[in-house]
Amino acid sequence: MDTEAQPTERDRSFPPAGPENSSGMPGPEERSRSALVPRITQWLPGGRITLTLLLCLLFLLAVNTFVARPFEIPSGSMERGLRDGDRVLVNKLAYRFGDGPDRGDVIVFDGTGYFGEADYIKRVVGVGGDHVVCCDREGMIRVNGRSVDESGFLFPGDRPSTVPFDVVVPDGRLFVLGDHRSNSSDSRDHLGSPGGGMIPVAGVIGRADGIVWPPDRATRLHRPGAYARVPAAEASAARPAGGGHG
Repeated sequence: MDTEAQPTERDRSFPPAGPENSSGMPGPEERSRSALVPRITQWLPGGRITLTLLLCLLFLLAVNTFVARPFEIPSGSMERGLRDGDRVLVNKLAYRFGDGPDRGDVIVFDGTGYFGEADYIKRVVGVGGDHVVCCDREGMIRVNGRSVDESGFLFPGDRPSTVPFDVVVPDGRLFVLGDHRSNSSDSRDHLGSPGGGMIPVAGVIGRADGIVWPPDRATRLHRPGAYARVPAAEASAARPAGGGHG
C-alpha cells in the first residue's frame, strides 16, 4: 500500500492566501501618511502651529475668493442704512446658480470702465428691459409704469432724484442708485458715458447680505418690499436708453 502523500488540486474557489496584518499595527501606506505631517513641520519655523495657521489662511482665502468677502463702506452714499466705515458681508454665490440681481438688492460691483477704478456698493433700481423714469407727479421714481415708494430706505430729506432721467435698461445691465441720493455718484451721473450709466451684470461681485461690523450695528439686509409690485418689463418698452424728462 502506497502511503506516500498524494498531491491534491488546490480549491480554486478561494483566492490564494496572502500576508495578513493581524497585529493591528499601521501598514506601510498608513505609516507614510502619518509621517507626512512631521516631515512638513520640520521644515516650517514654529512647527505645527505655523502649519495650522497656514491651513486656516488657505481656508479663509478660499472662502474670500469663492464664497463671501467683507467689504468696507467707503462713503456715506448708502446712508441711512449703511454708514461710512461699516463692513458688510458680500455673498458671492447669491447669483452664481440662479437669476441675476433683483430690483432692491444692494450689490457690490467692479466699476472699472463705468464708474471708476474701484469697487462700488449701490442699490439695484432697474434690471434688463426695465423702463425707469424720474420723476412722476408725486416726485417718485417709476419703474415699468409703477411708482416706487422709497421712503423706507431713502436718506431722510432726500428726493428720489434731482436729476431727471428716462431710460430703458439694456439686457445684461443694471441701473443702480445710492440711498443717499444727494451724496451719491451713480447711474444718473453717467447717463452720457459709455454704457449710459448702466453697469454689466458680469461686473457684479455679489450681494450685500448683512452688516458684520461694528458689532452694535450687526444686522441682516433685506430686499425692501417697495419693488415687489413692479411689473415685469414689456418688450414694447425696449427702446434706446437716453436722457430723460421730468
